[in-house]
Amino acid sequence: QQQLLESGGGLVQSGGSLNLSCAVSGLTFNVYHMHWYRQAPGKQREWVATVTQNFLTKYGDFVKGRFTVSRDNYKKTVDLKMNSLNPEDTAVYYCSAGTPPTYWGKGTLVTVAS
Repeated sequence: QQQLLESGGGLVQSGGSLNLSCAVSGLTFNVYHMHWYRQAPGKQREWVATVTQNFLTKYGDFVKGRFTVSRDNYKKTVDLKMNSLNPEDTAVYYCSAGTPPTYWGKGTLVTVAS
């Protein structure tokens, strides 16, 4: 059974940092492109970042150098390090696998207080 489990969300002050992690099981992890998406209250889900099976990284325009996505094929984890957070980054952050995204976690809530 495929499972993606996000962790690391929480409450942080504006300008602060958080590190999200996604643990994957039940998939041949190293063959999948891995993604982070987010969904803010009342808004559509939007793409945040991707790390490909070849460790190439891509980011949404709004990231502007603040986030870093990485993967560990041995541990079967994908991380999202977020710096310089602002209230507009408040959202539920989801991990997904596949292109197009096929498998999803349940998300972890990030709240940035002003």
